[in-house]
Amino acid sequence: MAVFRDTEHFYEVLGTFFNKLKDDPEIGPKVLASGLIIRFNYTEPDAAITIDCPNSVVTCGPSDLKPDVEMGMTAEIAHRFWLGKLSLMVALTKREMTAKGPVAKIMKLLPIIKGSYAMYRNYLVEIGMGDAADV
Repeated sequence: MAVFRDTEHFYEVLGTFFNKLKDDPEIGPKVLASGLIIRFNYTEPDAAITIDCPNSVVTCGPSDLKPDVEMGMTAEIAHRFWLGKLSLMVALTKREMTAKGPVAKIMKLLPIIKGSYAMYRNYLVEIGMGDAADV
């Protein structure tokens, strides 16, 4: 069974979570300081989330911004990543994720977002999706 019912549900869950990360006093300022525009393109369901670090904005859906980095993956892969159950390097090597742009800049963010894995698990429990945290 899919974690996300449809695109709207995906945005409700992951879009809201990305905004929580942006507003987190430990993680947010460090990620935003990267100055990157990062677009995540998802399939199953089809969705896109753009993080505009210079302007501290998370956009769910189409965006006219030109991203510095684009990441592609299924929604399930994204879910597993945010649970901390999938290494970015392994996923890129196995082509479970694709990247366009300066991947090294994304890699520099990994130590910063490490604390977000527990946040995502707790967030899923908080919104009544605790079963999805046991993937």
